[in-house]
Amino acid sequence: MTPAEELRAAAERLRDLVADLRDCRGPRYVVNRDQRPYPQRIDNIGVPYVVASTTTDPAHPPVTADYIAAMHPGVGNALAAWLESWTGIEVAEDGPLAEELRHALAVARQILGSTA
Repeated sequence: MTPAEELRAAAERLRDLVADLRDCRGPRYVVNRDQRPYPQRIDNIGVPYVVASTTTDPAHPPVTADYIAAMHPGVGNALAAWLESWTGIEVAEDGPLAEELRHALAVARQILGSTA
């Protein structure tokens, strides 16, 4: 698979995952944030839908809940657009954007589950 194909495939996968969520579109927020060790519930803003629930012990903040809330479908769509924006750019292997393209490919490969 060429780098452009990897980037397009990752963007398509993200968009498909977001589309499959339907009403679970975000942005999201954490409910019960300060009621540790009780579960922190991650909900959508504007849509009465529980996304996930996490539990922490009293000594730890709900960082997992914060992460899930931050990575809502709007982020997925923006990330897909960013990945796809790289597909039309010609980058020399040692050119000025080579490092940035390597980072975009690393993200795409993580989304696709590959290590190439």
